[in-house]
Amino acid sequence: MSSSKSMGLWSATSIGVGAMVGAGIFSIFGVATQIAGNAVYISFLIAGSVALLSTYSFAKLGVTYPSAGGPVEFLIKGFGDTVLTGGLNILLWTAYVFGLALYAKGFSSYAVTFLPAGSSQIWINILATLIIVLFTAVNFLGSKAVGKSELFIVSIKVGVLLIFATAGLIFVSPSNLSVGSFPATSHIFYGAGIVFLAYQGFSLITNAAEDMEDPKKTLPKALYLSVLIVICIYVLVSLTVVGNLSISQISTAKDYALAAAAKPFLGSAGFKIMAIAALFSTSSAINASLYSGANVSYLIAKKGELPVVFERTIWKRSTEGLFITAVLVILCTNFLQVEGLGMIASAALLIIYVAVNIAHLRLYRETGARPFLIWASLLSSVVFLVVLVYYQLGKSAMTLILLAAIIILCFVTEWVYRSYSGRPLKKRRV
Repeated sequence: MSSSKSMGLWSATSIGVGAMVGAGIFSIFGVATQIAGNAVYISFLIAGSVALLSTYSFAKLGVTYPSAGGPVEFLIKGFGDTVLTGGLNILLWTAYVFGLALYAKGFSSYAVTFLPAGSSQIWINILATLIIVLFTAVNFLGSKAVGKSELFIVSIKVGVLLIFATAGLIFVSPSNLSVGSFPATSHIFYGAGIVFLAYQGFSLITNAAEDMEDPKKTLPKALYLSVLIVICIYVLVSLTVVGNLSISQISTAKDYALAAAAKPFLGSAGFKIMAIAALFSTSSAINASLYSGANVSYLIAKKGELPVVFERTIWKRSTEGLFITAVLVILCTNFLQVEGLGMIASAALLIIYVAVNIAHLRLYRETGARPFLIWASLLSSVVFLVVLVYYQLGKSAMTLILLAAIIILCFVTEWVYRSYSGRPLKKRRV
């Protein structure tokens, strides 16, 4: 009998690369550059290094406990069936909601560049809402074609970005990259805290562990490969954008900075090509996050476990979860700014990564991991979270208040729902 588990290394890697590239470089680059200036590529490098440390824990845990539940499974293993574990799972689902809203904003910011000059800014929210509605319909209908095309879409957008980066480096203005123009070191770290969201997609690979023929070999390689590939892409693209545009020009075109950076050396055609690549990237990130992330988190939050037969392209048994997620995403898209969305999503994910590393410290004897590497990952995530909160404190206290309210609401919701339903969280034995 042939195995139905057929996901290979590059297919698994494409899940992480697809989510990361669509999530970060197009959606939040302009905001990050406003903070970190022409040193934004260093911010991406710092954030990538922290993500790489977290990758170690996810690789060890994913190999030891392969499950479509991903990080939720690791938390259950480490903390058991508790309100803490359940609340963190709801927080993870919430992070996907804010991340999806950010991707939708990124999509619409590039889409409006195809509209006539002077078009109303309301189109940004209209187009962001429409793209979420579209992929909600796709997930509801259960289109397998979209899921199978992910590797193809990822290949196209990564290819376009690499061509853009390598071609653009030839035309950079050295003065734009002058170290003397770097902002304060604190701003480089603040920028790194914001762009950390751009690396969150690697964790989606662990959700596909049950579909891998040999997860012990494929999962760690796919995790490390995806993060390393994306670090290289982000640094190259950052150098190209900052090298071809002044900081004031990037600020003016912050919502579509990559397309604007292509114009000086590729002309109007280059602008349109990069805008189309952005539409592909953000679209695939929305699709991947809807069925690979939010679906898993919602099902576990509601049922306490995933069904034995679980297909991520179809919201089986929990169709209402798809609509609840979509409605929340649309509300966030229409009422929050890009920086606020990025900060909340990044902070929520950092909290999850801190929790996963603490859980791993309880499990390292089973996973065979080295404690000092887990501690390095844990402490770097904590430092990043503190930096992000400190920066936002001086920028927008209301965003922090909203973040605190969301965290409290997640744990209160878990406590109330658990008391009402009696639902336990269950481990998956694979």
